[in-house]
Amino acid sequence: MTRRNPDLTARLRDYALDAGFAKMGVCRPDAVPDLPARLDAFVGQGRHGQMSWMADRMAWRGDPSALWPQARSVVMLAENYAPDTDPLAILERRDRAAISVYAQGRDYHDVVKKRLKQVGRWLIAQEPEAEIKVFVDTAPVMEKPLAQAAGLGWQGKHTNLLARDLGNWVFLGAIFTTLDLDVDAPEQEHCGSCRKCLDICPTDAFPAPFQLDARRCISYLTIEHRGPVDPELRALMGNRIYGCDDCLAICPWNKFALDARDARLAARDDLQAPALVELAALDDAGFRARFSGSPIKRIGRDRFVRNVCYAIGNSGNPALAAALKPLMNDADPAVADAARWGLARLDRETP
Repeated sequence: MTRRNPDLTARLRDYALDAGFAKMGVCRPDAVPDLPARLDAFVGQGRHGQMSWMADRMAWRGDPSALWPQARSVVMLAENYAPDTDPLAILERRDRAAISVYAQGRDYHDVVKKRLKQVGRWLIAQEPEAEIKVFVDTAPVMEKPLAQAAGLGWQGKHTNLLARDLGNWVFLGAIFTTLDLDVDAPEQEHCGSCRKCLDICPTDAFPAPFQLDARRCISYLTIEHRGPVDPELRALMGNRIYGCDDCLAICPWNKFALDARDARLAARDDLQAPALVELAALDDAGFRARFSGSPIKRIGRDRFVRNVCYAIGNSGNPALAAALKPLMNDADPAVADAARWGLARLDRETP
């Protein structure tokens, strides 16, 4: 354990804010004692779907103190990425693709991790004997419960983190350190009787407030789910081809959301309402070129075009059918199945 420096936490907070983060908080690695039980319940009911990584290393995921026993403090940082337009408006343009706000700019993993490392270097410069590890959504770390324990906000009824001074358009990063930093008071829940995020969900993915069944979540279905999507859910996906922002966009606390400070997180012009027929024509090379530097790239061409086929089928516009016909015999079975489903659905729309 590295000794406590009484004013280090305050100076660290000032530096983190100057570096571009919107908010910082500190908690102990064992600050969420009920986390193992919550995780066990989620996985035990199968609500993680195909996300086997949720079940892997559950001892670490459920107990951050086990991930790195030498760590004494967890520094949680929030970076805002609030959109400058209404994310729900695109849902009415059914010949266009709805892409989640967070994925319209540069990959947040790269942006946030670079800034985390900058803050970490400053911390080491102040306390050379200290050790740190930085995490951005790529390790068995439950960022949202830790962020609540560190006072950044609370997990709302939609299970995402939100804050009274930030809304819920935030990326989270964590710095584990051997330093014994001063901790912040945990934030309490302030959702009250509001249930807008639950009611707007197109697929009823929330079995109860503060609970998510990922198997019905459009973000999960378009990003994590491999193979064909349950036919019951396809029509409910609308034109959402990568993620879903409905429960985030409707939250009343967003009236306090801050504009994104990092230009790299701003939406790319070609990812704001792109034409579905244009995306359906992408081969593997075209997909990789178009989404270079984007988080979308990681799902691969096949899963992406599968989603586009569902969206075209949901467009209600038979004129888009021509984009699906070349995909009926696609090498990927899920794409071919989606193309045939989309054509059949459009055929039913023809007068």
